[in-house]
Amino acid sequence: MIPQPVTQNPLPDQTFTLQSSATVGVLSTEEAATWVADQLAAQLRLSTGFPLPVQSGEGTITLSTDGPSSLGAEGYELRVDGTAVTVTAATAEGLFRGVTTLRQLLPAKADAGTEQSGPWEIAGTTIADAPRYPYRGVMLDVSRHFRSVAEVKRCIDLASLYKLNRLHLHLSDDQGWRIQVDSWPELTKHGASSEVGGGPGGHYTKADFAEIVLYAAERFVTVVPEIDTPGHTNAALTSYPELNADGEATEYFTGTEVGFSSLAVHKDVTYDFLDDVFREVAEQTPGDVIHLGGDEAHSTPHSDYLTFVPKAAELVVKHGKRVMGWHEIADAPLPAGSILQYWGTDDDRSRELTRKAAAGGAEVVMSPANRAYLDMKYDQDTPYGLDWAGLVSVEKAYRWDPATLIPDLPESAVIGVEAPLWSETFDDMSKIEYMAFPRLPGIAELGWSPASALDWESYRARLAGQAARWDVLNVNYYRAPEVDWS
Repeated sequence: MIPQPVTQNPLPDQTFTLQSSATVGVLSTEEAATWVADQLAAQLRLSTGFPLPVQSGEGTITLSTDGPSSLGAEGYELRVDGTAVTVTAATAEGLFRGVTTLRQLLPAKADAGTEQSGPWEIAGTTIADAPRYPYRGVMLDVSRHFRSVAEVKRCIDLASLYKLNRLHLHLSDDQGWRIQVDSWPELTKHGASSEVGGGPGGHYTKADFAEIVLYAAERFVTVVPEIDTPGHTNAALTSYPELNADGEATEYFTGTEVGFSSLAVHKDVTYDFLDDVFREVAEQTPGDVIHLGGDEAHSTPHSDYLTFVPKAAELVVKHGKRVMGWHEIADAPLPAGSILQYWGTDDDRSRELTRKAAAGGAEVVMSPANRAYLDMKYDQDTPYGLDWAGLVSVEKAYRWDPATLIPDLPESAVIGVEAPLWSETFDDMSKIEYMAFPRLPGIAELGWSPASALDWESYRARLAGQAARWDVLNVNYYRAPEVDWS
């Protein structure tokens, strides 16, 4: 099981077997609870061939939101005995988390897309579970290499299987602009037409983005859109020359260098631009956060950077969203409710900025590049990826504690973890999956399971058990040598 539940106890001599006569029952007034039941039944119909009707009231598998409020938004209780399966939560979201556990209790072939042979047995057990942190995310960089709506949906499916609940989409960078903004149409007409290596790029129309947001929401994943500023902005500068300090259009950029671009901090048009962009992105995003980037702004003079960040942050707040940004933004005053994303490598400056932000009331999401960046090579022989933050083995990605990684950072400031995957060297999904698996489930466990449950020896044994499911799902995973996959 990944993530490891808070508590799990066996029910000796009891085994549940799913039969062709089984039903899925819903005890809830929440419409979303029926969505959860429908998704579960739809998947099991594919793999078992059973009709599995969804009905109001109890069933062979019962999903109930009659649980106590003490379970919280995502907590659940699960019981499997010789005759029935019951998932109880206080919310539909909690039911969904419980159903992801149920899927892992079933044989791996239950996740197949075609009919398989049984039996469909689960050993008797009781589980009580809830997350350690409310924010558990993965970031997909669709700017360096664009990914289709279908590919983003696959990322959501794989992430939600491990109880991740945030999809951070890096939607703009030097190489391409990926989200439609009606008030600045050249961003997608022109700025979306490139990517690393000179490919065609691409962008999400408003209908595309709405499809992604809805698909994520149905799996209780919140989309966090990032518009990186004031650096990483060449795609905007080549689309609208007036955003550049000299008023001249830049050329398309298809390389991988960073830190050379900057919005014109002292031009009013820059803030008119950001006001429109943040407004339209906010309108498309039901979540409460917009990520404004703020990293690697090497071409923005520091005094200008300190001027820019509060003005940009004010525009995010104006449109009803909380500010999120990489840890560099802590150098400037931040509005109440801000979220800082730490991406340091144990360096003093990154830690200092993170502690400063927390002292000012900001919350912190932990994404240490030398542990959580999925684009870092596993070892020197990994065929793609980068190594500027070091080599990150499966063990290294798992063996750290978000609460204690930064000395003297209050544990109460940390609200979760995120595993970013920058796409400079990944031009197809198979490479993305190879770098994410098997490391992403470990980051998910760090975000969900209690600190007392985090144990490498236990984890690597459980990780090996996931291979059968990945084979069924056609995941291109790396067979890390520190795991006994046999």
